Amino acid sequence: MAKNKIKTNKSAAKRFKKTGQGKIKRAKAFRSHLLTKKSARRKRGLRKKALVSGSDAKRISRLIPY
Repeated sequence: MAKNKIKTNKSAAKRFKKTGQGKIKRAKAFRSHLLTKKSARRKRGLRKKALVSGSDAKRISRLIPY
């Protein structure tokens, strides 16, 4: 008999995605408002995804096990 499955934390699942190699992607902060003072180059860079740091990745991977 298999053990119980772990529930996915839905709030984390909406914020993070796993890559093919198992790393965790996240969106960058500081792109919701007060955008007029930020340069176009900076805003363009904020559009890109970033990887979660190693220390946080372990905690987040428990929230999104599948």
